[in-house]
Amino acid sequence: MSSYVGVHLSDPALQNHFTQVELRSLKSKFINLRRESSEPGKVTVASLPSFMVKLKGVNEVLSEEEIRAILGESYPDTSNEIDFEALLQVYLNLQARAAAKLGGTKHASSFVKSSTTTTQHTISESEKASYVAHINACLTEDNILKDYLPLDPTSDALFNLAKGGVLLCKLINVAVPGTIDERAINTKKVLNPWERNENHTLCLNSAKAIGCTVVNIGTQDLVEGRPHLVLGLISQLIKIQLLADLNLKKTPQLLELVDDNQDVEELINLPPEKMLLKWMNFHLQKSGYKKQVSNFSSDLKDGEAYAYLLNTLAPEHCSPATLDTKDPTKRAKMVIEHAEKLDCKRYLTPKDIVEGSTNLNLAFVAQIFQHRNGLTVDSKMMSFAEMMTDDDQVCREERSFRLWINSLGISTYVNNLFEDVRNGWVFLELLDKLFPGTVNWKQSNKPPIKMPFRKVENCNQVVRIGKDLKFSMVNVAGNDIVQGNKKLILAFLWQLMRSNILQLLKNLRFHSQGKEITDADILNWANNKVKLSGRTSQMDSFKDKRLSNGIFFLELLSAVEPRVVNWSLVTRGENDEDKKLNATYIISVARKLGCSIFLLPEDIMEVNQKMIITLTASIMYWSLQQGVESSEPSEPEISTEDSASQCAPSDGEVDVSAEGVSNLSINGADSVTAANSEASQAENESKTQTP
Repeated sequence: MSSYVGVHLSDPALQNHFTQVELRSLKSKFINLRRESSEPGKVTVASLPSFMVKLKGVNEVLSEEEIRAILGESYPDTSNEIDFEALLQVYLNLQARAAAKLGGTKHASSFVKSSTTTTQHTISESEKASYVAHINACLTEDNILKDYLPLDPTSDALFNLAKGGVLLCKLINVAVPGTIDERAINTKKVLNPWERNENHTLCLNSAKAIGCTVVNIGTQDLVEGRPHLVLGLISQLIKIQLLADLNLKKTPQLLELVDDNQDVEELINLPPEKMLLKWMNFHLQKSGYKKQVSNFSSDLKDGEAYAYLLNTLAPEHCSPATLDTKDPTKRAKMVIEHAEKLDCKRYLTPKDIVEGSTNLNLAFVAQIFQHRNGLTVDSKMMSFAEMMTDDDQVCREERSFRLWINSLGISTYVNNLFEDVRNGWVFLELLDKLFPGTVNWKQSNKPPIKMPFRKVENCNQVVRIGKDLKFSMVNVAGNDIVQGNKKLILAFLWQLMRSNILQLLKNLRFHSQGKEITDADILNWANNKVKLSGRTSQMDSFKDKRLSNGIFFLELLSAVEPRVVNWSLVTRGENDEDKKLNATYIISVARKLGCSIFLLPEDIMEVNQKMIITLTASIMYWSLQQGVESSEPSEPEISTEDSASQCAPSDGEVDVSAEGVSNLSINGADSVTAANSEASQAENESKTQTP
């Protein structure tokens, strides 16, 4: 594996304005600009307007003529040569002018709203202290981390420990047990740069695989221990852990929240946060509380909702004084003491309640739900919930496609695949992302859509575009999507995903002929790679049952990077237990190498053809990319290690040399074609900040 070196600038102040992901993306685009310049190897002021007008934070505000005029103020001579750091200064200046044009600095003042991370970030000390307490409680007995725990919440110990990558990998397994095969984590006391980078690559790819949004985080950012990015990732992991039971599969008693005349499907399709609010309001209504709680911030500031909720759920610990007191801070303190009698962890302080800390309030309510949900166990309800769940393979495919869509960075976040695509809007966003210019937005209907025929119009356009792309759409109509036909939805998504990865592979091979890539090409490449390495395994097809033991993929991974597989950990795969061990190890090793994939061990064990193709293609993409990089030896600072998140701060072109691996998406701001960067980075950044 090629060594990784971040993009380092001579001006520390300038360096602090950008994440490593942004620097690598901009550096790659600068190299392309220099290569395509009328004077090869030289970037002049004259070439900047057409380049800058595509960048985020500038493109929607300033025209090319306005940019040219602004540049003229500092560079009267347009033939002056511009180096990379000068280009960054110009970019920052244009962003400031764009913000001023919009009417002040409010558009660039916060992490959640800004279109790039060129602002001074602040972190919440309360959140930091809560997350440290959570880590101390969950990982204090861990064999690897016990020497470093407990962490001191008043120091930077959290960020220093996160720099090695082990802590974050362990937290992922706490959030969703079994996500990472811990045999793949580098756990030595002293890690070299390669090993740290591998841990963070594994971390970010695994985080995406459980639903985290990491488009603005690169491995070098974690190596540097950037506080706001580390806390943003940790908060998402804790949120996933705490909300894990808020679904009908884990907690069928949630059906009690639905009245006889209500639509049960509405409950099924609620995201976990909304489900938690619905549960809270269900108990508050029973307790006689007159207000409706619609958020985890302002509606909870006075502490009354908490008091009513806890008095209903745990009347044995009830104290009338909680409601009688007029001081919100005193009431908040009594609420926390009441919750602690239920063994709820102290995720927040009275001050956090009074100030309306969204992240910490959500964690606190989730803790109460986990310890005392107050719902009845009805066998009829549980049987009904079981009837409404899909078979395992459908569930796994739904999960894979949903995570893939969310990793693309479209503006709509998909919580329930089969329901969220029924109005056609998600499919239109997805098609526009993968095949720019194919969607007629003037004929599209943006949610919320009340009239059913408007949904059909959207879905008819989706089907029409699918046919234009030569997808198999026989006997498929827009109304089939509106009706939620799961078989057709999965089939259409598979064709989109497959087309995406084949296009990515073609983009990498444009140096040689740019011929279309087929499934047969991927199969032949994999077999030849293993054969050339001196191994004997081969696969006849992507349905070859011999693949179930995992040996072929481990040999393929070893062929593309000899040191990535520890063969002493590999089993013969002769029984289901050994096969699962190998499959789990394959997925973690592939992610550690740089492949962002969404399959599960069962997909390998059962030889799920679709997921096997994506796994093989992802390894192929990574391997071919190393060849692309090796052709640029003069630019060592451009890394391919960050498969997890290439958050390009620009619109309008794909950045092949800055992408590290196929996640069949390459993240929110990257694209599959040269004009495919229509990502909504501000929205993705706001997701990174949710707990």
